[in-house]
Amino acid sequence: MLRDEVQPALVPPVLRGRSYWTISMRRLLRKKIGVACLTIILVMYGSGILAPLVTPYGYNDQDLSIAKQGPSVGHPFGTDRLGRDILTRIIYGLRTTVIITLVTLVTGSLALGITMGLLAGYFGKLIDTLIMRVGEVTSAFPEIFLVLIIVSTIKAPVTDWVRGIEDTIGIEIVSLGVVDYLVLSLALAIFSWFGMARMVRGQVLQARENQYVEAARSVGCSTPRILFRHVLPNVMGPVIVLVSAGLAGIAGSEIFLSFLGIGIQPPTPSLGLMIFENGSISVLRSTPHLLLFPVGTLSMLLFTFNLLGDAVNDSFNPRAR
Repeated sequence: MLRDEVQPALVPPVLRGRSYWTISMRRLLRKKIGVACLTIILVMYGSGILAPLVTPYGYNDQDLSIAKQGPSVGHPFGTDRLGRDILTRIIYGLRTTVIITLVTLVTGSLALGITMGLLAGYFGKLIDTLIMRVGEVTSAFPEIFLVLIIVSTIKAPVTDWVRGIEDTIGIEIVSLGVVDYLVLSLALAIFSWFGMARMVRGQVLQARENQYVEAARSVGCSTPRILFRHVLPNVMGPVIVLVSAGLAGIAGSEIFLSFLGIGIQPPTPSLGLMIFENGSISVLRSTPHLLLFPVGTLSMLLFTFNLLGDAVNDSFNPRAR
């Protein structure tokens, strides 16, 4: 009798575990509103970064014969009092927002905030107390007044220093608005780090007690390696959520400061400056395009930032799922 052949059991394929980042990104990409908002922001910011290639005019090109002209084929958003193309100035204003937002975010919230939060949460005791008290002191005063003091105090010396560099290298720098970008970014960065540091500190206080941190210590890993290779990657989820929620605030701060006259100075375009120059009832009645297009662009930018922040929070925050 023939022996029954035993069929080998089929081994199920090994399911690869998906990481936290993969799951979160897939959840974000499945949110149509989040993807739409991210696309709009990338288009607006991308046009600002590539402004010289996107716009057919210079942001300060003047033609008084077409001053205050309404929207037309050649000027879709119309022209201002000096005959400058409003669409061009809005795109360059978005470039200003991109520069201020990224520089403030990288130097303040990310570099300074994450570093201070890691040190305070990991070492604790005296370092924790010192960092947190300094942060509480800087956040206890009205930010707008301190930014005003910093800008008015250091702008003149920085301008003189940059003009000295101009005389040395023979290239104009001040006229490009570099001093305004530098001073305003520095002023905003000084007061934007504490929220990030406090959040990172809370996450690190929990992460430092985990077994992978103890294992890294036992094998002799250095403190910087433990912080940046083991602890930081495990607290980046809340950091991304906080950054996405704070982008609108940083962009709004730059525009508000320019609206008050202590931010970006003319002729460098800024959405806040355009709103400030045309913020009156008479303009709204006679030439509404001077005010409506900058306000509409600003509203869309802040609205999409807020919606994107909600989508990122739902995708990267496990407690929000």
